Amino acid sequence: MYSTQALPFDNSFVNSLPETFFQRIKPSPLESTHLVSFNPSAAALIDLSPTEQYRAEFINAFSGLSPLASMDPIAMVYSGHQFGSYNPQLGDGRGLLLGEVLNKKQERWDIHLKGAGLTPFSRDGDGRAVLRSTIREYLGSEALHHLGIPTTRGLCIFGSSELVYREKVESGASLIRLAQSHIRFGTFEYFYYTQQHSALKTLADYTIQRHFPDALEQPNSYLFFFQQVIQKTAELIAKWQAVGFAHGVMNTDNMSIIGETFDFGPFGFLDNFDATYICNHSDYQGRYAFNQQPSIAYWNCSCLGQALLPLAPVEDIKAALNKFPEYFFQCYDRLIRKKLGLFEEKNTDKDLITELFQLLQDQQPDYTLFFRYLSDYKPNQAHKKLSCLFNDTEQLDAWLAHYATRLLSENVNEQQRTNIMKSVNPKYILRNYLAQVAIEKAEQKDFSEIDKLLKILSTPYDEQHENEEYAKQAPAWSKTIQVSCSS
Repeated sequence: MYSTQALPFDNSFVNSLPETFFQRIKPSPLESTHLVSFNPSAAALIDLSPTEQYRAEFINAFSGLSPLASMDPIAMVYSGHQFGSYNPQLGDGRGLLLGEVLNKKQERWDIHLKGAGLTPFSRDGDGRAVLRSTIREYLGSEALHHLGIPTTRGLCIFGSSELVYREKVESGASLIRLAQSHIRFGTFEYFYYTQQHSALKTLADYTIQRHFPDALEQPNSYLFFFQQVIQKTAELIAKWQAVGFAHGVMNTDNMSIIGETFDFGPFGFLDNFDATYICNHSDYQGRYAFNQQPSIAYWNCSCLGQALLPLAPVEDIKAALNKFPEYFFQCYDRLIRKKLGLFEEKNTDKDLITELFQLLQDQQPDYTLFFRYLSDYKPNQAHKKLSCLFNDTEQLDAWLAHYATRLLSENVNEQQRTNIMKSVNPKYILRNYLAQVAIEKAEQKDFSEIDKLLKILSTPYDEQHENEEYAKQAPAWSKTIQVSCSS
C-alpha cells in the first residue's frame, strides 16, 4: 500500500491535451480543515494505505492545503444542456481535478476535490460545498456501488469552521471523489458548439485511447465509441430504474461518458413506489421525474450524437441512437425478471410485470421492502409481511395468484430462488431520512452515523440482524425532507 507522498500520479489529461481543455488553478482550502470520514474501500482503489487518514500529510494534500508536487490541479471546461436549455459555458465551478493515480493494476483513477473554491468557471457561485451535500454524495455513491451500479466513489469528507450560504448558512465542507473519468457529454458539446472541431477530434481521440481502446480496431472508431456510450448509458439507467434510484438532475454536463452515475445532487431512492416521483425540489416541471429518466437519457445521448456529427455520418449516428431502447429494455427486463425470481423467459411475463407495476402504482407500497419480502414468498402459503405493505390486499392477492402460477411452471428449488432473489433485492438502501439523520448529527460534530451507514450500505443484500432498524419503512416525518440543486 502507498503512503500519500508515494502515490504514483500520471496526469494524462493535462499532459495529453492543450490548455483549451482546462485551466490550471490552485485549490483554496477551507478554514480549519479536519477529516469527517474516510472510506477504506475507496482508498484500496488507488492502493492508499488506510492508515493515511491519521496523517497530516494526507489531510493537507487532499484538502488542497498543501497539494503534492505530483498533483497538477485543473478546472475542466465543458458546457451542457441544463433542464433542456443549452448553457454555452459551464466548467468546474467548485471542483478541481487534482490529478490521476495509476494503481498497481494499471487502472487510472481521477482524484477530484469538490468544494475547492472559486475557479474561472464559478460564474456567480462561491466555489464551495456544504457538509450536507458532501455527506449525501459520499454515502449515495457508496450505496450505489455496493448495489452493483456503476458510479463514482467517495474517498473522504473534509469539514471546516468556514460558513457557506445556501438556502441557509451551513458548514463548509469538501469531498474527494474518485472516478475513472471526469469527461462528460457536455465536454464534447462545448467544442462542438464553439466550432472547435479540431479540438473535438482531439478530445474524442483521447477519450477513445483512454476508455474505449477497442474502437481503434473498428472502421469508424468515433461511431463505435458512440455506440458504446449509448449501450453503457442505457444499461446504467436500467439499473437505476430496477433498484428505484432517481438522480434528480440529468443535465448533459452531469452525464459521464463512460456510463457511471455522476455528479450527485438532489438524488433519492424510492420509499413508497411512485413512478412520477420527483426527488429534486427545484424540478418544478418534473423533467427529471423517476419515470422520465430513460427518455431523458435517450435525449441526452442525442445531444452527444449531435456533438459528434463532425466525426461520423449523421445516418450512422441516428442508427446508433435508435439502439438505446433495445439496450435499455434488454437490461431492465433481465433485472426485473431476476428480481421476481423468473429464470425462464415466457410470453406471459410481460403481462405479469405490467400488472405488477400497475399494482405498485395503485397501492404505492415500499418498493424496496416489497421485493425483499417477495423473495421469501412461497406459492400457496401465507404472506403476512407482504400484505402489511398494502391497503388493498384484494388487488395484491389477485396478482400473487398469477405470480404463484408462474413460479410453479418452473422446476426451480424454492430456496435457490429465494437466495438468488435476495442477491438482487436489497434490504438496505440510503433512504433520505437516514442520510438526514447522519447530516443532523454531523452538524453537531458527531460523525459516527456517517461511518455506520457506510458500513451498513456496504453489504445491502445481507440480513444484518443487528441493523434491522435501518431496513424499516421511512417514518412519516421523512416526507417533509426537501432536496434541491444545492443538495
